[in-house]
Amino acid sequence: MCQAGEDYAEPAPREPPPAPRPGRAQKCVKCKEGLPVVVIRAGDAFCRDCFKALYVHKFRAMLGKNRLIFPGEKVLLAWSGGPSSSSMVWQVLEGLSQDSAKRLRFVPGVVYVDEGAACGRSPEDRAKTLAEVKAVLQNVGFPWHAVALEEVFGLPPSVLQCSAQEPAGTEGAYKSAVDSFLQQQHVLGREQPHQSQTQASLGPCSLAGSPTATQTAALCRLFDSVRTLTAKEELLQTLRTHLILHVARAHGYSKVMTGDSCTRLAIKLMTNLALGRGAFLAWDTGFSDERHGDVVVVRPMRDHTLKEVAFYNHLFAVPSVFTPAIDTKAPEKASIHRLMEAFILRLQSQFPSTISTVYRTSEKLVKAPREDCAASPSGPRCLLCLCTLDVDTADSATAFGAQTSRLSQTLLSTPPAEAGTPTGPGCMAGEGQACCKTACRREDVQAQVLEQLCYGCRVNMKDLPSLDPLPPYILVEAQLRSQRAWAMQEIQEYLIEDSDPEAEEALA
Repeated sequence: MCQAGEDYAEPAPREPPPAPRPGRAQKCVKCKEGLPVVVIRAGDAFCRDCFKALYVHKFRAMLGKNRLIFPGEKVLLAWSGGPSSSSMVWQVLEGLSQDSAKRLRFVPGVVYVDEGAACGRSPEDRAKTLAEVKAVLQNVGFPWHAVALEEVFGLPPSVLQCSAQEPAGTEGAYKSAVDSFLQQQHVLGREQPHQSQTQASLGPCSLAGSPTATQTAALCRLFDSVRTLTAKEELLQTLRTHLILHVARAHGYSKVMTGDSCTRLAIKLMTNLALGRGAFLAWDTGFSDERHGDVVVVRPMRDHTLKEVAFYNHLFAVPSVFTPAIDTKAPEKASIHRLMEAFILRLQSQFPSTISTVYRTSEKLVKAPREDCAASPSGPRCLLCLCTLDVDTADSATAFGAQTSRLSQTLLSTPPAEAGTPTGPGCMAGEGQACCKTACRREDVQAQVLEQLCYGCRVNMKDLPSLDPLPPYILVEAQLRSQRAWAMQEIQEYLIEDSDPEAEEALA
């Protein structure tokens, strides 16, 4: 029956029920006895001891399941001072203690990268932060190395060269390595723990000296020239990785541990998809990253959420050092990283399984390049991220592939000049056109660098008007690669190709 004149108001939206707080009657879901102090998810309330056991088990299980770190191997812990990396260092410290049930058997070291110049911090603030970092690392007792980001302007070009990777050890090789390590400990007896403690307390420690004013000015000029915050964050991450890789190789570390949590990896996966790095998600978000060859990056904290890390650090007083990042106080839409972070965390607050769903998706990604792409260290790799250039350069239907093919043909048709005397194809020798040489040199360097970048890095380099502020080792390595490619094409017709197996059998 129609009732005219009545106003039907829309029902008020229902708010989600608040998460139950642990009361006196509620018990721990694990031991059923202790009083809960932490609620990880709705209905999952843990007491202090059970939460610590769960947290430690996740860390140990991640290392034990993959079995990439062998006993006695040197492992470099990349510590930024943040919650996740601080918790990772604390887990390693407790795992190496005598009271641990299953002791960790590798030899740790810590590296800290001072990024204050890229973030616009004053020298006084950087010195204060460095003093706090030094105090924390001395209390930890591991060998530590504090380096400034300005040191990238002194790196050798060999940092961008992928060294030969040792074949991955099988399960039998890991067990034999463990048995050999235990036998050595049994032979040494009680001297081994005392010796390891002495080495840990008196290990090599290197504090970064004050960078030169020239290096600081060059780094500031580089980041000031980048147009967008997205490109700045990607460039900062690339330079930081190169510097940590150099420290690891210089001091004999074969593994590098990072404190990427489950939440951070879920955000990184979605961010890299938006940045055009979908082909490298398995390397960027997986447990291990073998792109560098002799140094493998591992992520043992990838099963811990940021909520669990925050609770653990608060309950067990894990020390950390707060340092402003390059995106601190930036608005939500300032960069793709900030926008994707806000999007994922907002979804997580409404749908608690968002981060775990994205994270489990990343676990299914397989590191399998195409058959026509070389996966060996000698294959073509990106100049910045060192990933395999998984791009069609011949008869490609994509605009990126066509652009890459055009750049390759242009560079290979023009012989590169010697280092220090670069010229371009438009320079006329003997006619005194000095003004043309500078422009041709810039075009030549620009083409050399862009031709050796993957799609994601090439998009980021578009926000850099000129490549001149880049560190010298990047430009030198780009020129060396171009010279090798041009020389290889020149002698290609004189090389003897490998014969087919059938032809070899016929000759035999």
